Order: sequence, then C-alpha cells, then structure tokens
Amino acid sequence: MHRRMTMAKLLNLKTWYQLFVDNFLAMVAVAFVAAALRRAWPVSIDDLAGSLRAVPPVRILTAVILIAGVAQLRRLHRPRDVYLVEYGCFRPKPCFRAPFATCLEHAHYLPYQVDPESVSFSIRLLERSGIGEETCLPNSYHYMPPDRSLEAAREETQDVIFSAVDEVFARTSVRPEEIDVLIVNCSIFTPTPVFVDMVVNRYKLRPDVQSLNLSGMGCGAGLVNIGLARHLLQVAPPGTHVLTVSTEILSSQYYIGSERAMLLPNCLFRMGAAATILSNLPERARFRLGRIVRRMTAARDADYHCIFQEEDGKGILGVRLSKDLTTTAGQALKRNIMAFGPLVLPVSEQLLVALSLLKRKLLSCWGAKVRLYRPDFHTAFEHFCIHAGGRGVIDEVQRGLGLSDEDVEASRMTLHRFGNTSSSSVLYELAYIEAKGCMRKGDRVWMISFGSGFNCSSVMWECLKAAIDSDGPWADCIHRYPVQLPEVALQDI
Repeated sequence: MHRRMTMAKLLNLKTWYQLFVDNFLAMVAVAFVAAALRRAWPVSIDDLAGSLRAVPPVRILTAVILIAGVAQLRRLHRPRDVYLVEYGCFRPKPCFRAPFATCLEHAHYLPYQVDPESVSFSIRLLERSGIGEETCLPNSYHYMPPDRSLEAAREETQDVIFSAVDEVFARTSVRPEEIDVLIVNCSIFTPTPVFVDMVVNRYKLRPDVQSLNLSGMGCGAGLVNIGLARHLLQVAPPGTHVLTVSTEILSSQYYIGSERAMLLPNCLFRMGAAATILSNLPERARFRLGRIVRRMTAARDADYHCIFQEEDGKGILGVRLSKDLTTTAGQALKRNIMAFGPLVLPVSEQLLVALSLLKRKLLSCWGAKVRLYRPDFHTAFEHFCIHAGGRGVIDEVQRGLGLSDEDVEASRMTLHRFGNTSSSSVLYELAYIEAKGCMRKGDRVWMISFGSGFNCSSVMWECLKAAIDSDGPWADCIHRYPVQLPEVALQDI
C-alpha cells in the first residue's frame, strides 16, 4: 500500500514537471507581455491614436506590404503537409487458411524435400512463434509439392494487390483517374512487366501517371514507400494523389531445403498486402503524416548479412535469417530513436535524457556506472504499430521502449491473425486499433518497421478523423481479439 502511494506521488510530481517544462516558453512570453503592458499602462488610447496619426501613410503601407510578403514567402517555402486519405488491406478468403495440422500433413508428404528433423523444427517454431491457426498462405502452397512457378506467383500477385487496391478505392471517394503517382514495393519477386504496370493495366490509370517500383528492401519497404511519396507530394502541385501498395509475394520463394535459418521464412511469412492513398491537401484526409526517420546499418557486415538471399550448401535458393536478428533490430532501433526522439518528444522528456547523459559523463570519471534515462514515449504517442516480424522482434522492441502489453497488443494480434505480412503489417495493425474503436481525433501513432540491409524506419501519424467503417481486414474476427498467447519465446525453441 505504501509503495502504491509513493508511486502515485512520483507520477503526480512528474505530471507537474512536464506541465511546467513543456509550457515554460509560453509562461515566459505571457509574463513578458504582461510586464510590457504594465509598463505602458499610463499611455492613454488618445496618445496611441495620436502617435499612429503622426506616422506617414506611406510607411504604414510599406510595413503592411513587407509583412504580407514575408508571410507569403514563408508559406511558399514551407514544405507542404502530407495526408493519408485512406488505406485498405487484403483480407484473405477462408480457402487460403493454413492451420498447423495442414502444414504438418504437407510436410510429411514431402520427405524428399524436407527431412524429419526439419519438419519437427518447423512445427515447434509454428507453435511458439505467436502465429495462430487462421493465417493464410497462397493457393500455390496448398499443392503438393508447392507450385513455385511464375504463373502461380502472378496469380498470388493479382489476388493480394488488386484486393487491397479495390478496398482502398471502395473506402474513399478518390477515383482511379485522380491518381497522379503510383508506387509499389515487393522485396524478392519482381516480374516483367512490373507490379506498377499490372495496376495501371487493371485500373486503367492515366497515361501520364508517374510510376515507381521498389524491390529488395524487405519488410521495411512499406514505410520507405511512404517516405518517398511524402517527398514527391511536398513539391507536387496542390491536389496531387499518390497510390502506394506494399506486399510480399510468397509463391516463388518457398524454400525446399533443410537449413533451419532458411526454413524460418516458410514458417513466419503469410500472404498480405496494403494500399494507401496520400495527398497534399487535407480534404477527405483521415491522418496527417508527421516526422519520418530512416536509419541504415548496412555498413556493418553482420547487419548486412542479417537477412540474406542465397543458395544453401545444396544449391537451393532461399532467404537466410540470422540468429542475431532480434539483437540487430534492437541496435538499429536505438540509432533510429537517437534521431527520431528529439523530433517528437516534448521538452520535458528531452531535458531528462540530457541530464541523464550529463550525469553519466560526470560520474564515469570515478568509475561509477549510471543507467541512462529511458524516455517515456507515451508523452508523444497514444498508439504503437511495431512491425509484426516475429514474436522475438516484438519482445525486443517492447523491452527497449518500456511499453506495456496493451501498447503492443495490435502487433501481437496482427502476428497471430495474419502472420508476418512483411511490409504491409503496420497497416494491418493500424486497422486493428481502429477496429477496436481505440482511435480518436488528435491521437498520434508511431509506426516502426525493420528491413533487410539492415534498416529501421519510424513514421508518425496524427489522426484527423476517426473511421466510420473501421472493420477492414478484421471484420469477421475482431470480436474474438485479443487472445491469450502461450508464454514461450522464440529463443526457447
């Protein structure tokens, strides 16, 4: 009881501290204005009117023109705000469902491709990965052996991309002919013609639409996509619309070897896609795009090889995930926070971090170890969308940021229901928050993604308008979430 009272007092003290520090400049300004008014109080209104009449009209007109000109120049040179008009996610049909029993049965029917030890490892990984029984795999995975052909990959592409784009157009009044720029990202599979050509052909976009196709960036490409769209919109004419699509095509990438590090993608990745419509005008918008920070760690050899496409000892192509993936993600996130934190945290939190650094530097001279203050990101954000790359990744970010189980609920439940959908996962998490009715006007969202290279991206959104129809990909199952997950970490496998 005494401990609870002490904690309550500390929280109350910190609240008052934050109010004082965050509003310090405003209080100083008010005090300065009050002092100036008090000093000038003896001056009567008649005296002020007389002083103004004594100023030549030419000077007044010149001052007005100069002020208006400076304001106009500032407005023209200030980067335009970018807005999220709407987003849509692919919702897989029940026929794509791949429960553990089906995965086990298929593995046993393929003894010439996967040895018994690999089968056992894969099933243990599935059971303890945080992935549920309703995750879905493309139609090609349901064949024995899996269909790894180009035709199967194209079929999956059309299923996921077109469904996501159909969804985003259905949820907004923006029409296909209003799209000025199209950006599609998919990491490994890149056919000819590329994905942007597929979308242009399907939706008959204008001949002058600007198109960009991104590849090879892994699960972090979705936020890279958003960052690129932002740069384009900031210099584009008002009213420009950008359509972005994020996906990962699995059909041609099924690994048929036995190396455990290369079996992980087979177990964790599931089909998915998300589409967004961005604009540089606030009309019809639901979110305002805030700060974006991306940090690369590819200069370190270990990070560069952390997620690596290569052939195994038998010449079988696959993607190798390093055992140090979660540690690498944690280090990349630290570098990202060093740049992102000062842009989004209030002054009160930044001051505490600065004092903590100063204390460590002073006391290190005497050999004392000082733990750095971990900023409270709840002062800057109401919601967190951490890339659902795996249970270990979510655990690492939760520990690093000091988040509660409620803060990472959207990430864990997305991993459980949809699996790792690669670059589209953060939008499935945003859809979860909205489907739960937790999003309010003014709420701020922090999206965090990790990708091969290695890279970490952070994006801030501010909600302008809560969704009217917020079911999205969770329409048929949100009433069953959240679910209880087994208390087992990936490191225990």
